[in-house]
Amino acid sequence: MKPVLERAMIGPSGEPRDWEPRLTAPAGAVVGSAARDVPYVFLAILWLGALLGVSFIATPVKFQAPSLSLPIALEVGRVTFALFTRIEWGLVALLGASIAFGSRHRGRWLGWLFLVAVLAAETFWLLPVLDARVGTIIAGGQIAGTSDHLLYVAAESAKALLLLGLSLTGLMQLAGRGGRG
Repeated sequence: MKPVLERAMIGPSGEPRDWEPRLTAPAGAVVGSAARDVPYVFLAILWLGALLGVSFIATPVKFQAPSLSLPIALEVGRVTFALFTRIEWGLVALLGASIAFGSRHRGRWLGWLFLVAVLAAETFWLLPVLDARVGTIIAGGQIAGTSDHLLYVAAESAKALLLLGLSLTGLMQLAGRGGRG
């Protein structure tokens, strides 16, 4: 919604005065500094939705398909997470830019840094370890039990909770500022 140009014909004390242009926004419109935060909130919610869809819905469900063998399901998971990790690096970069160009709240920067740290740990440590295990299973080899998969689930859960918190606080901040700049 565009701001509206109104006429202020009555002064603060109720006295008539000359026409004075004044810019106002319709109720509920997002203007000023609040508008700069919309991309941040959008990206946080988008990333949260993608994360929930890939990590917590599609991935577990594929192992429930009776016609899908374990090696094929693991290979599909490997390809899925390789692509999704690249998407997440793009999202974390865009989220950082939206913080830099929006309202630079300290909590947002701390949340972003935590997301970068978790994503880096997954990309450079957990996923390579899990990929090696998948490769061994696909080749017909035996693997010893480790806690690597549980650590990955914990990292994904931490990202999901953090993105949920960042999304909700961002939405509350937008709602709290409404039509105010």
